[in-house]
Amino acid sequence: MNTSNRVFIATSLDGFIADSTGKLDFLDTFPEINQIDSGYGAFMAEVDALVMGRITFKTVCGFDMDWPYQKPVFVLSHTLTELPEKAKGKAELVSGNLSEILETIHGKGYSKLYIDGGKTIQSFLKEDLIDEMIITVIPVLLGSGIPLFGPLQNPLIFECRESKLFLDKIVQNRFVRQRAQR
Repeated sequence: MNTSNRVFIATSLDGFIADSTGKLDFLDTFPEINQIDSGYGAFMAEVDALVMGRITFKTVCGFDMDWPYQKPVFVLSHTLTELPEKAKGKAELVSGNLSEILETIHGKGYSKLYIDGGKTIQSFLKEDLIDEMIITVIPVLLGSGIPLFGPLQNPLIFECRESKLFLDKIVQNRFVRQRAQR
């Protein structure tokens, strides 16, 4: 099975995915971005399931809207024991180490995964399990918050395959992991 783990996320100019209280208000700095196609639909068409952490899952469940995903969602958590009503039948709790979790998800036939959530992305990067990252940079400095990246044992080299400019202010870069030829 040919597998891939991909990220589609927005950060502040200083690399935070949420402010220090976990809020995403900085994403609305330029609300007109929500009126244009920034590639999310095309990205979602290329994945067959989502893997997100507990905090991101709770954030999504707290949005005042219907369940936003049409694809299966796997929620990484060692503490959640059941899903809220809104997510029942649409999400599944998984726990264990990442290789076990991926084996379970791949065993269900899902191979092209959207990895979401700060700690989850950091965990996948620590294990060198991210193949591609699409990062949209909102040009606002938060000064502190929840960082997209964390410590790594070794550098991971990515190649920038594409850059797009939206509204003459928002930059989106697509990075692909460069791996040694085997």
